[in-house]
Amino acid sequence: MTKDELRAQLERQEQRYKEVYGGEITTYAAQPEPERKPWRKRESIRDQAFKEEIQKIEKDLQEQRA
Repeated sequence: MTKDELRAQLERQEQRYKEVYGGEITTYAAQPEPERKPWRKRESIRDQAFKEEIQKIEKDLQEQRA
């Protein structure tokens, strides 16, 4: 079925609905596809090691204060 055939079929169905049921037809624009989520960088081994070192330093500082 081509787009033109589909459009013609939908128009026939619309006319039939209006004639038989006396209803109104409301057409809506197609909903856009959702945008892709932004790309996120994975932590490298260096980033993980840096984070662990920071946590160790913070832990040592807390122990020194206590």
